Amino acid sequence: MTAIMDENNRPSSYLDEPANSRLFLVTSKSITEEVIRENFTPFGEIQDIWVVKDKHTKESKGVAFVKFSKSSQACTAMEEMHGRCLAEGTKPIKVFIAQSRSSGSHRDVEDEELTRIFVMIPKSFSEEDLKDTFKVHGDIEYAIVIRNKTTGDSKGLGYVRFHKPSQAAKAIEDCDKTFRAILAEPRTKNAPADNDYFSNPRLEHSGNEPGSSSYAFAHEPSSYAPGDTWSSDIITRCLMVSSRAAVTQEQIYGLFDLIPGMDFCEMQIDQYGFSKGQLVVRYNNLGSAVYAKEKLNGFEYPPGNRLSVNYIDDGEDRTSPVGKMAMQLVASQMMSMVWNGPSGAQLMKTSAGYTAPPIAPKSRVQTDAALPPLKKLVSTDSVVKERLFVIFNPSPLPVDVLEDVFCRFGSLMEVYLVPGRNVGYIKYADRNSAQDAIALLHGKVINGVKMKVMLADPPKEESHKRQRTY
Repeated sequence: MTAIMDENNRPSSYLDEPANSRLFLVTSKSITEEVIRENFTPFGEIQDIWVVKDKHTKESKGVAFVKFSKSSQACTAMEEMHGRCLAEGTKPIKVFIAQSRSSGSHRDVEDEELTRIFVMIPKSFSEEDLKDTFKVHGDIEYAIVIRNKTTGDSKGLGYVRFHKPSQAAKAIEDCDKTFRAILAEPRTKNAPADNDYFSNPRLEHSGNEPGSSSYAFAHEPSSYAPGDTWSSDIITRCLMVSSRAAVTQEQIYGLFDLIPGMDFCEMQIDQYGFSKGQLVVRYNNLGSAVYAKEKLNGFEYPPGNRLSVNYIDDGEDRTSPVGKMAMQLVASQMMSMVWNGPSGAQLMKTSAGYTAPPIAPKSRVQTDAALPPLKKLVSTDSVVKERLFVIFNPSPLPVDVLEDVFCRFGSLMEVYLVPGRNVGYIKYADRNSAQDAIALLHGKVINGVKMKVMLADPPKEESHKRQRTY
């Protein structure tokens, strides 16, 4: 069929209604629309297929779009068809949820953000009630009821994480509309367009009233205003962390939780559900807050993004002379420990009864993966036996850190980052070393950056040679 085109020469299905219902395919150039239709029709009603062709030669460019009537159909097709061969003698296809105008990248079957939904629930619901209600739609990894941090009472909101994107999509489509289920995607206002992880989520979903925001109820507006920071002579247990780049609550939590005593970390959200680029971190003692402020203010995280950390009011009354003296004593001792380096981080008793946490020197590589010992790089003149393709989320790690990580499997030749992209290549002189790196590092988080590690397509010259040998 001939696709209906819009003013930008794209199919009308580019509008993506409903969201996440359109697939992006990377195929062999010989694959036709008829072959795609035959293979994808079993998954549901196909509204449109668009094979992208060269304007001059009219030959296929090896990419195509498939628009389904439902998101669950598209997700199921992605899960089942990714890595399959559509015709004899052709390479396996790659299948993604296509990029929409409100997101920054195509999304694959391993995208965790496609598996978690956000719902409105009765305040009487427990986690078990939430699981029992939604387990009919698929296997549930976890269910969380959002509660008031002070009282422990339910806020009438919750998250459900499924094992597969298709299960989350079916839950959104088929659950009772009173739950107002939507994908629980990160919400950022100024996320860069080329940032895979921090893409802007959709604002609408089928159950919304006209003009309303589907995410406005997801977070309560913060009681902290941007001007609530304090001068450096006022020290509290509460910190405001500001970031120009998009960051998640989980990333900042993981960073500040390295310092013992953190009570909570909370993203600051505006009335429309957008991130303000600020998070509130609260510790249960002054010493930890002082240490965090001095160590992490100006810290680059993710790489290239400097965090700003300032004190804000924590509700404590420090007007009494005794309170001021205690605060100043804690601050002076902690500041001394900070500036004397990690070797000075010894246990200290203060008049406030606080024991300063011993902080070990931080390794340049922070990860929960059990990395092998360091090994020497081999000469760049060695024969390349295998190349790996790495996708970084949210941004690439420095080359020296990547060398530190990937050299541990032996035979590492070179690390190359593609300028302006969140991807890179790793060259090995031994195939076994490359396979070991994939097995251990794929999906792991290194220094707050998630990596997808896979075999790279062979260079064109090499692939032509292989074809000739066949």
